Amino acid sequence: MRVLEAEKVTKYFGGLAAVSNVDFHVDQGEIFGLIGPNGAGKTTLFNLVSAALVLKSGVIRFKGERISGLKSYQICRKGVARTFQSVKIFANIPARENVLLGALFGTPTTMSAANAAKEAAELLDFVELSKMSAMPARELTLVNQKRLEVATALATKPELLLLDELMAGLTPTETAEAMELITRIRDKGITIFMIEHVMKAIMGVCDRIMVLHHGEKIAEGTPQEIATSKKVIEVYLGE
Repeated sequence: MRVLEAEKVTKYFGGLAAVSNVDFHVDQGEIFGLIGPNGAGKTTLFNLVSAALVLKSGVIRFKGERISGLKSYQICRKGVARTFQSVKIFANIPARENVLLGALFGTPTTMSAANAAKEAAELLDFVELSKMSAMPARELTLVNQKRLEVATALATKPELLLLDELMAGLTPTETAEAMELITRIRDKGITIFMIEHVMKAIMGVCDRIMVLHHGEKIAEGTPQEIATSKKVIEVYLGE
């Protein structure tokens, strides 16, 4: 089953096409990667899926239903959550209250405060932040702020999770731990669409990968197909 589908997705900034006529789909239960040089349009595409930006043209569907044209909170409540390239957390409140907000306001059905608190505690344990739950979010290290953002996104009970450079700025050990976390999230039945520059990571966890360059899709396939694509190698390494 196709969880996410996009047809001829296009977005201009002034006269520049940040994303141009991009078609793709994400299958239920897979980890689908998105790579490309800086400025290729990757985060813009995430912003279009999550309605942080408005499409110029094209259509985006989630589980067969058109979501392009909806507001961000409506898309979230339908089951699409995301993290951001620059971590977005509520810095001045404790970690557990960040996750609590996701549980209380990001889900399609109303949750009691007690159930939301239980959910938040379970998710903090899942991302291995239980011992830091009372800490103000601003006092967490970068890797733990990223984990907190993931927990808050998971609190909205998504079927599809968009991860925007989860591993940026992490050490090799932290990157390996993040790869393991992504696999555990998929094991919970959540489909993952991820942007990443750490090639070892994206090649190691993804089932399929799409490549953008100057806003256009130039390749799509298995990690092996992408790694051996002459066009992709030229984009990343030059001829």
